[in-house]
Amino acid sequence: MEAAGKEEISVEDEAVDKNIFKDCSKIAFYRRQKQLSRRATYQASLDSATIGKDSTKFQIISETTKVSLLAEVYGIEGNIFRLKINEETPLKPRYEVPDVLTSKPSTVRLISCSGDADSLVLTDGKGDLKCNITANPFKIDLVSQEEVVMSINSLGQLYFEHLQIPLKQRAAKENKEDTSVDASQEDQEDLGLWEEKFGKFVDVKVNGPASVGLDFSLHGFEHLYGIPQHAESHQLKNTSDGDAYRLYNLDVYGYKIHDKMGIYGSVPYLLAHKLGRTLGIFWLNASETLVEINTEPAVKYTLTQMGPVAAKQKVRCRTDVHWMSESGIIDVFLLTGPTPSDVFKQYSYLTGIY
Repeated sequence: MEAAGKEEISVEDEAVDKNIFKDCSKIAFYRRQKQLSRRATYQASLDSATIGKDSTKFQIISETTKVSLLAEVYGIEGNIFRLKINEETPLKPRYEVPDVLTSKPSTVRLISCSGDADSLVLTDGKGDLKCNITANPFKIDLVSQEEVVMSINSLGQLYFEHLQIPLKQRAAKENKEDTSVDASQEDQEDLGLWEEKFGKFVDVKVNGPASVGLDFSLHGFEHLYGIPQHAESHQLKNTSDGDAYRLYNLDVYGYKIHDKMGIYGSVPYLLAHKLGRTLGIFWLNASETLVEINTEPAVKYTLTQMGPVAAKQKVRCRTDVHWMSESGIIDVFLLTGPTPSDVFKQYSYLTGIY
């Protein structure tokens, strides 16, 4: 006798309705950064850089707006570099995350190996790690044993929105009926500059948009992990054909698997691993954050010279990681390893979590 037919139950039938949560196309600061970051080119003013006991400071100037940012590079005990970028003269203090670092990290004085108006090379004194800063366009290369392992802003995706006086106050102050703005009213609404709507919720931004973003190129790396929590594979995937990884705490019942939407927790800590080297990036920002990942596969051969005896050389792969946060400042720790155990110790030293 045949068994009675069983009703098939699909997990998808009970999965959360994603329409009640934002995807990237509905997140205003993501749309702004994707549309406007290419217009913002920055140049570092290295001729006026100051090298102090704790950090090296210099200005970064937007070639579009001519507004300057303050950049600070720190050397921290245990092969850690820290980069902070903030407004030089903010309208009011921007939010910086407290209570995450176990204590103020012990700094190591960085030494200038060479420098002029076009570039500045900093080392931790041991000589095996160097921080090469290029002025125009602004870029930082992290060099280990004469090999560039990480580049910062090599894609020119540094993005920093400055706090602004509300439009109505600005108009009243200037005693004008209207005030000139960078975008039309329609564009402002589309980009969510002063107000953002999602469903029945309205998010009013008193001082306008305040998002930040920065790109990191990891040379020779194609295996990335971390930035929990998502119901995805252990190894992070390329996001070029879909949504970015979202770091945003949500209590989601029936969440969908193999999906990049944020769920119960968010830890902005990413690991990159290859043979002989492991790196970590700790992006210290508590606001909603999106992370794009794009791996350029290794090209097996390339011609290095013309002619019948043209040499062939293997070209390394590269993974680009683009961090975008809704507000706050850029405060990022570069954990240089070189081993996985070293990276875990470095992260534990900063946060107490091992």
